[in-house]
Amino acid sequence: MSTGIFQIPKPKNEPILTYAPGTREREELMKKLKELKSRKVEIPLIIGGKKIKSGELGVCRCPHNHSLTLGYYHKALEEHVEKAIDEALKAWDKWANMDWYHRAMVFLKAAELLAGPYRFEVNAAIMLCQSKTPREAEIDLAELVDFWRFNAYYMRFLYEQQPETLTGELNRVDWRPLEGFVFAITPFNFFSIGGNLPTAPAMMGNVVVWKPSAPVVYSNYYIMKILEEAGLPPGVINFIPGDAEKIAKIVLSHPKLAGVHFTGSTATFRKIWKTIGENIHIYKSFPRIVGETGGKDFIFLHKSADINEALVAIIRGAFEYQGQKCSAASRLYVPKSLWPKLKEKLLK
Repeated sequence: MSTGIFQIPKPKNEPILTYAPGTREREELMKKLKELKSRKVEIPLIIGGKKIKSGELGVCRCPHNHSLTLGYYHKALEEHVEKAIDEALKAWDKWANMDWYHRAMVFLKAAELLAGPYRFEVNAAIMLCQSKTPREAEIDLAELVDFWRFNAYYMRFLYEQQPETLTGELNRVDWRPLEGFVFAITPFNFFSIGGNLPTAPAMMGNVVVWKPSAPVVYSNYYIMKILEEAGLPPGVINFIPGDAEKIAKIVLSHPKLAGVHFTGSTATFRKIWKTIGENIHIYKSFPRIVGETGGKDFIFLHKSADINEALVAIIRGAFEYQGQKCSAASRLYVPKSLWPKLKEKLLK
C-alpha cells in the first residue's frame, strides 16, 4: 500500500514542429508516408487485451486518393460487442480500485510514446487516413499528448475537492468510478478526440467500450496500440469498430451501461439520448450522458485589426480541413470601417 502523497508534474503544451523544408522532422515524416503507403495492414478488434478477427472486413481508404487502400479492419459482430462489455466489467474491480497515481502513469507513459517514438508514424497515418496537412496532423497529435498530460495533472485537483468540515464533524467525499461501463463513440475528424473520449473516463477508474468512427479506424488503432504498450490492463478499454447502429443497439440496452461519451452529429446524439430515456427502467443506475455536437464558431474583428492578418485567419478558420470541424468559422463580425477593404480582398 502506498503511503505517500504523490504529485503529477505540471505539464506544458507539447511544442509544435514546423516540418519546414530541410528540417529533420520533414525528412522523417516523408519516410513514414512512403512506408505506410507501401503496406496494407489488417486491424483486429481488441477485446480483453486479445486481438480478435471477426472475418467481416471494412476497408481503410485514403479520402483524397480512393485508389490507395491502407488496409482492412475487422468489424465487431453481436457476440463481439457482448464480449467487449463482459471483459470491461471483469476489469472493473481491479482498475477502479487501483491507486489513482498508478492509473495516471499509464496515460503519462502513453503521452511520451506518442510525442516521441510514434510521432512521425502517427502523423503520417493521420495525413493518409484523415486527409490532413502536416501542420493539421501535428497539432491534432499534440492535442492528444496534452489531453493525457493535463487530464492526469488535473485529476488530482478533482480528487482534492472535499466538503467543509465543522467542529465535531469530519466530512469526506470518495470520488468513485461509475458502476458499470462507459460507451465511447468517437468522430472522424479529430484524432485527439478519438483518443480523449475513451481515455478520460478510463483515467478516472472507469472501464470503456470504444467504437471508433469507421473512416478513421486506421489512425485510431495507433491509439489503442500505444495504450497497450504504455501498460493499460486488458479489458479497461475495448476497441470495437463496426456498424454503429448494430453496436449501439446492443450497448444502449445493457443494464450495466453507466455512461456515454460522444462527439458527432446532433441528430445521432438526440437518438442516443432518446434511446437511453426509453430504456431508463432497465439500467442499474442512471447513465451519465456527455456529448459534443455541432457548433457556430465566429471571428470578431476589432477596428484596429490588421486586414491582411485577418484575411488569413478568416480563410484558415473557415476552410482548413475543408471546414469539417465544429471549430470551423461560420460567422464573421466586422466593423463597418473595415468591411469595404476586407470584402474586396475576400472576393479576389
